[in-house]
Amino acid sequence: MNSLHKFILKPGYWCGEGKIQLNMIEEELLFQTTWNVLEKDSAGRISCIQEIQIDGLSENMKNELTFFNIHQESFSVEMTNHNIEKVVGTGIIDKNTIAWEFQENDLNFEGFEVYHIEEDGGYRMHAEYVTSDQFRTKIIGRIWEKAAQDKIELKDKEQGEEN
Repeated sequence: MNSLHKFILKPGYWCGEGKIQLNMIEEELLFQTTWNVLEKDSAGRISCIQEIQIDGLSENMKNELTFFNIHQESFSVEMTNHNIEKVVGTGIIDKNTIAWEFQENDLNFEGFEVYHIEEDGGYRMHAEYVTSDQFRTKIIGRIWEKAAQDKIELKDKEQGEEN
């Protein structure tokens, strides 16, 4: 496994922001995202919860991603959310990049995400998705690992929501 990368390969909380372009709307929309990367399970699978808040939309989007068959330069990924049941893709890892794609599936949903590591340990990201009805999404942004104090505050917030 590539030791340079923390994102998706080590447990932690990540946050980010950027712009989303939808082909149905002319303007770019701002978004914020959080990632909760969980501990690897006994089968070597890493589960992540990604939440995305798009400015101007009241409902958050939530993706559940599971990374498995993780090797030095490749992995598999499974994603589920309320719009798609489950889609499985493949990914690559090198010293500068973590990336994955979904293609040729029964859901008529294709796309990719690319994360380029930066000197500070954060990542520049670029993603594009398209559905069978030609609904296209392009995402450009940046993510970074949350500081220890932010992690404590987030955990307290999550526990408060559960009670």
